[in-house]
Amino acid sequence: MRYLEDFSEGQVFELGEETIREQEIVDFARRFDAQPFHVDPEAARRSIYGGLIASGWHTGSLFMGMLVRGLIHEVASLGAAGLDELRWLKPVRPDDTLRGRLTVLGTRFSTKHADRGSLTCLGEMFNQRGEPVLLIRWSAMIARKVSIR
Repeated sequence: MRYLEDFSEGQVFELGEETIREQEIVDFARRFDAQPFHVDPEAARRSIYGGLIASGWHTGSLFMGMLVRGLIHEVASLGAAGLDELRWLKPVRPDDTLRGRLTVLGTRFSTKHADRGSLTCLGEMFNQRGEPVLLIRWSAMIARKVSIR
């Protein structure tokens, strides 16, 4: 298990990769973001995107899945209070293979709770051409190693 003290500024974690399929894009969008360029291939072809694209929320969810599978299962994570920045940098299209990466921007011990602190993170996702498609910044609450007295 990794605790707050196990992280340091500048550490980089590769989170793996995943290929997104057209049916996943449509299924997610029908439920959560049913704009025509997410759910209707013909309407998407006529849009400014020239074809079907994933919802940005879907892209963010894919990043979260990579983060959990690639790192969080090994971390004493206590959650997060929100996001500081979220950017959808380039459309994600059917059959794109996305790769996730997390960079530690800093750590801070809580002044109120000796058993925890925050890890400031930069998350990025890239398509198969190495183009950035997502950028996300947030602070995660992470448990500290606490000596038992």
